[in-house]
Amino acid sequence: MTLPSDSGQVGDFLKARRAQLTPREVGLPETSTRRRVRGLRRTEVAQLASISVEYYTRLEQGRVRVSASVLSTLARALRLDEDQQTYLYELAGKTDARPRRRRTVQRIRPAMRRLLDQLTETPALVLGQRMDIVEWNSGASALYLDFAKVPAPQRNYVYLLFADPTFRSLHTQWAHDARTAVAALRMEAARDPDDPELARLVGELSLRDKDFRTWWAEHQVNTATFGTKSYRHPVVGDLTLDCDTWLSPDGSGQRLLVLTCEPGTPSHDALRILLSWNVEQAISTTGDQSD
Repeated sequence: MTLPSDSGQVGDFLKARRAQLTPREVGLPETSTRRRVRGLRRTEVAQLASISVEYYTRLEQGRVRVSASVLSTLARALRLDEDQQTYLYELAGKTDARPRRRRTVQRIRPAMRRLLDQLTETPALVLGQRMDIVEWNSGASALYLDFAKVPAPQRNYVYLLFADPTFRSLHTQWAHDARTAVAALRMEAARDPDDPELARLVGELSLRDKDFRTWWAEHQVNTATFGTKSYRHPVVGDLTLDCDTWLSPDGSGQRLLVLTCEPGTPSHDALRILLSWNVEQAISTTGDQSD
């Protein structure tokens, strides 16, 4: 019997998840016996899911197909949240929700481009496949860096977080932000596990950064749709911004990421100064080029 190519990834995810749980968290009694493995034992997961230890062992080893009903019991046993359940089902090929995307040049609709340009008081950018930075507005360039000067293969949100010193140093809670980005990239991997560009990105970051290797191996997942980010900008100092992402309605999978803050707060004043400074810099540069 030929097994799906993702069977091994299902097993890797299950092993990673049970290593993150304690018996107490899943309602099992603590024992005085020294545990040779971190987290739950296979026997404990099998007990919680009401399946045989032999079957569960073969499942972790990628040697059997898994049914939707078993996935459901495992999701409950391992206390998977909504994002983690979606990820597990997509790895196992048990959902039709996984989009089938053609690997073409990523472009945004003219309406999205106009929206970016009209967001004059807030940084915004468009994330595409693999969290590539497809487009951005002047506010995003002012906050982060001049994306136009970044080589296209490196113009990726996760790559810049780990590999670009300027981009990385802006984040005062870098470990939290980077870990969240890795978890979001994991969701991308479940939707298109055969994407060679994704494999290249993960391989390069795994070679160059220990934290990325560790966090990627943990199989944490989320959709990272909203949150708060803290920055320390060399021009205006500290900024605390609300980060929201909006899925494009065209089925492309692209997301609009927008950074805002409450009017009247120090961050709002600092952001206005930063955007004004960026406009002055652009005018100055244009004037120098015309001389």
